[in-house]
Amino acid sequence: MRIHNKGLLTVILGGSRSGKSAFAEDYLVKKAQRTGGRLVYIASGTATDAEMQARIDQHRLDRAHINWTTLEQSVRMEEVLPSIRLGDLVLWDCATTWLANELYEGWDEGTPCIHQPGCMEAKEERLYETVEALRQKAAHLIIVSNEVLDDIPMSDPETKIYMKWLGRVHRELVRRADEAIEMDYGVAMYWKRGRNDEWTNGRRDGIRFGEDDDLHSTLPHPRQ
Repeated sequence: MRIHNKGLLTVILGGSRSGKSAFAEDYLVKKAQRTGGRLVYIASGTATDAEMQARIDQHRLDRAHINWTTLEQSVRMEEVLPSIRLGDLVLWDCATTWLANELYEGWDEGTPCIHQPGCMEAKEERLYETVEALRQKAAHLIIVSNEVLDDIPMSDPETKIYMKWLGRVHRELVRRADEAIEMDYGVAMYWKRGRNDEWTNGRRDGIRFGEDDDLHSTLPHPRQ
């Protein structure tokens, strides 16, 4: 197990019901079986309605038979750092809901971050610092995120801001990643593989995953 060098970073993107969460969980479970290491699941989803609560409950049930340590962290990802041990295998699901949560933090007080100049830029910088700090402790970090740019029509100004930030965060995470995987219809396409920034030609793995794995099919919003 790699515990002294910087941990591997894998970024897995895909649309709703693409199989990305199931792929990520299976990836780390199999690695834990081979190398050892504590499985840690960082969940950023919040129950904004009954449907979302049902999805969260189902995901907890799905993980119940595996010895996952679950950390609930909807904002301020840096707060998970004290709970991460050297050599952990960490799955963060997902950056999409984290971004929505951070953009609208302060909504109840009438000062959401999305309307505060420089607010999201500061949160973005803390995110990248946290990712690098996690890699100093974890043997492997997997970040899952929704590729919702194809799912949500960019009609209103706030949605456009969200899409802009999501694309920006995705690009930077992939740039930092050792592996970049796109899930499509339960099939994994590797766009980047290896520590030397090796870009592939979209080689597909033949393993398929269930369609009912995706916790974050909709954008959480305080006004919903």
